[in-house]
Amino acid sequence: MLRRPNHEHGHFWLKVFLAIICSTVVGLGFVSNSASANSAESASDLISATSDGEFFIIASVQNQVLVDDVPQRTPVAGAAITVTTLDGVVIGQAITGDDGLCKIAVPTRDNYLINIDPSTLPKDHNLIDANKAQVRVDQVLFTTNTKRVTFFTGDSGVAGSTELERILQRLSDGIRLGIIIAMCSVGLSLVIGTTGLTNFAHGEMVTFGALAAFFFNVNLNIPILICGPLVIILGGCFGLLINWGIFARVTKRGIGLNSQLVVSLGLSLMLINIYLFLFGGRTKQLTSFSKQVNIEIGPIGITPRDLTTAILGVLILLSVALSLQRSRLGKAIRAVSDNVQLASATGIDTQKVIRIVWFVGGALAATGGIFRGLDEQVSFSMGSDLIFLMFAAITLGGLGSAYGALVGGFFIGIFVEMSSLFFPSELKVAPALFILITVLIIRPQGIFGRSQRVG
Repeated sequence: MLRRPNHEHGHFWLKVFLAIICSTVVGLGFVSNSASANSAESASDLISATSDGEFFIIASVQNQVLVDDVPQRTPVAGAAITVTTLDGVVIGQAITGDDGLCKIAVPTRDNYLINIDPSTLPKDHNLIDANKAQVRVDQVLFTTNTKRVTFFTGDSGVAGSTELERILQRLSDGIRLGIIIAMCSVGLSLVIGTTGLTNFAHGEMVTFGALAAFFFNVNLNIPILICGPLVIILGGCFGLLINWGIFARVTKRGIGLNSQLVVSLGLSLMLINIYLFLFGGRTKQLTSFSKQVNIEIGPIGITPRDLTTAILGVLILLSVALSLQRSRLGKAIRAVSDNVQLASATGIDTQKVIRIVWFVGGALAATGGIFRGLDEQVSFSMGSDLIFLMFAAITLGGLGSAYGALVGGFFIGIFVEMSSLFFPSELKVAPALFILITVLIIRPQGIFGRSQRVG
């Protein structure tokens, strides 16, 4: 006799999963808030140009000398720094303080030229490389609210490799992007695995999380630490609503997966236009942790906010992976993904499992939307901009494989950011789509997928 599994354990696992998300958001968020306050306090000593902008160039002038073959750096005060556009229009000017730093506000992330006036350097201080009195900051490298530029004086043999610093910075940014893509892709992959539906509206579930966070954080002035867990739960409910209102009904009526794919495309376009009407076409910024100064970890610059969201994202992904592997509900989800009919025959309530998958997928998408909104800015199309990267991730990892989506998301995020070293920022997504096409041709089942016999 087949025994029906006890789904109360599944509900308990779901509550524990949501509790982990909420408690980790609050706990690590306070760490980020503290780090943000400390960073803001230290940044208040910087000499800055008068402006109300949200973005800043931080220029550092350091003198380098070799002491017993060990490079030593000391700050250089009194150096004049000017920021201009590529056309030579002056944006702001400042003088380095005793800490060798100055801070100049800029209107937005853009391409800028940062110039140092060598005549303002102290006596016997010369630039290591006279050709680097002017440094260009490209928009693609302006990944946070602040961009740091360093000018070196002193021994020519001490300066670090600028190209190496760029590579390491791109790698760091790629890991953060990969965490967000992996988080969003897991939910999409679970839906594909359990229902067979390729949901093109999943990107709009990501946007829903970012817009909901913006509404609570900016319009209602609720800190992101408080409204974040609520938005995650609302994202899960939004996924349930989409399933209950559309896809569960069309499935019950016997409509095929190809037709459902077209329905998801229509739903995506409808939601994009609704978001555009309600939110507007301009990108906007969350107020929580909006002004932070980079923490320098070797050659890598990262804000406390981004470091916190990266750690939090890793913890959430690990909890999802462990839950899928060890919990009763996770095993039921994997059973439904492998074979719906066989799972139903063994007593698993497949419809209940599918509803839980939609909830978890929506919650993860909303979490990714919050993190993306904090990392970049909130816009009505931010989810649709990521949807093909999600498909590239789950195709690389294997359609319907949650573990494959995790690995594929990390790889795609790193590949996209590293490709910006060789391609213009407008084309950095193209190599990821090239991977999508290549994998479909060479290994359609992906890394963790299994080849299936057709016909």
